[in-house]
This record gives sequence, C-alpha cells and structure tokens, in this order.
Amino acid sequence: MTVLDETYTLSNGVEIPKLGLGTWFIDDDKAADAVRAAVQIGYRNIDTAQAYGNERGVGEGVRTSGVPREELFVSTKLAAEIKDYDQAVAAIDGSLEKLGLDYVDLMLIHSPQPWDDFRGGDYAQGNRAAWRALEEAHKAGKIRAIGVSNFQQHDLENIFQGASVVPHVNQLLVHAGNTPAELLAYCESKQILVEAYSPIAHGAILKNAEVQAMAEKYGVSVPQLCIRYTLQLGTVSLPKTANPEHMRSNAEVDFEISDADMDALRGQLDVDYGDHSAFPVYSGK
Repeated sequence: MTVLDETYTLSNGVEIPKLGLGTWFIDDDKAADAVRAAVQIGYRNIDTAQAYGNERGVGEGVRTSGVPREELFVSTKLAAEIKDYDQAVAAIDGSLEKLGLDYVDLMLIHSPQPWDDFRGGDYAQGNRAAWRALEEAHKAGKIRAIGVSNFQQHDLENIFQGASVVPHVNQLLVHAGNTPAELLAYCESKQILVEAYSPIAHGAILKNAEVQAMAEKYGVSVPQLCIRYTLQLGTVSLPKTANPEHMRSNAEVDFEISDADMDALRGQLDVDYGDHSAFPVYSGK
C-alpha cells in the first residue's frame, strides 16, 4: 500500500485520495496523455478547473484511462469571475459537457473574487448565489462534494449564511514557506478538508538551502519532502506535472518527517515566486 491508496473522508462521507494530480498549465491537447499516465501509475485524484482551459482533455483522459469512472475522483472549479446564480448553473453544466462526464466528484468556487480584483472588492452576495447553484447541482447528483478555493475565514463565514451545505473542501496555497496555520485550524474546526495546491511552491522552494539539506537528511528529493510536508499537515496534496517520471517520484513519499522538522518547515518564510509573482495567488493581490 502506498500514499496513492490512502484517502481522507469528507464531512459528507465521500472519500478523496490524499495525493492528486494538479493540471494547471497543462495544455488541453496534452492533458489526456497526462491523465492517462497518472492513472496508469496509480493516481486516482485528478484536479482541473474551467480557468485552466483543459477540461476537455482531462475528461478525455478520465474516460479513456482504462479504469472505471467510479474509481476516479475528478475535481473542477467554477471560474472566479462567476458571481451570479444563472451563470453558475450554466457553467456547472458546461463543465460536465466539456469533461464528457455524468458527474464530477468535487466542484469548487475558484476564488472569492474575480482574478482581476483578487483580495479586493466585496462579492459576498455573488458568492452566495454561486454557492446556491453548487448546492442544487450537489443535491441533483451532478456533483458528489462541493467546496471553495482561496477562501479566507471571512469568505467562508459569508458562505455559511443561508447555506444548507457547509463547504466540504477549501483548496489553498499551502507549502513550506506559506503555511496559513490559523486558516488551516479554522477549516479543521468546521470539518472542511484543505487541499494544498502548489505544494512545491511552484518550484520556488527548490533553491532553498535549508530545505535542500533537510531533504538530503531523509534521502529524498525536495519535491518529495514538500509533498510529504503537506500530507502531514492533514491536507490533500496536489502537485502539478505532465511528466510521468515526476508523477512517480511525487508519489514516493512513504517516509515520516519528525515533529521538529515539521516545525522548521512551518517556520519557513519569504518564498520568492520569481516571474510567477504575476499570478494573483502568488502575489496575494
């Protein structure tokens, strides 16, 4: 048994594999091959989004993977710009159509604000409207679990107002160098499972001498150490790659980081994302 066989259980009883394949930056025409390769290696959790522009390819990969649909956990995300009930309803059906699937296992609101106003204005009402559309699709069996992404505590508290379903998941930027401890604890207190995207800090952590030294101590690579770190935080880890060798390596994380080293990784700060700081999720605005 490896980490690829391990699962968490969401608050509604749905099981989600602890390690998944992130598909951000994988082109639509390369996505099917990446998904098939991942499934062949043993991945059962595939994460995409409307904003990635590769739902068609991801869906093709899922459908042609050779593994029964019910054995795969497929997530997608409602575009961050959609803050309207009718648009959300149409976009949910649009995702199912693009993916070519009868249902998805998880669908998230991608961000509490549109990307061009990330951490900016007040979209509270729009988020509640989009959430209502997700709740209805969940009740109709189109989506097995529903959640959010990039939501802070006050964004979550807004969703709770009038909601019949508490978000099952909050997908967040979590890695050594960016560990939002208070938000992680808050989500845990509400039985909201956190998924960690960019667990390798979009590559920025690879140059960190302290993290390199720690990885050497455990006889693992920096990416393996970073993925293990997010798993030991109790999150789903979603490293992104289209490279089958990296997929294999990313899943070879059956070792244990000591409490002292977990504290040291929690204390890492000031990751320089370089050119990728242009993306709102890395700049914080």
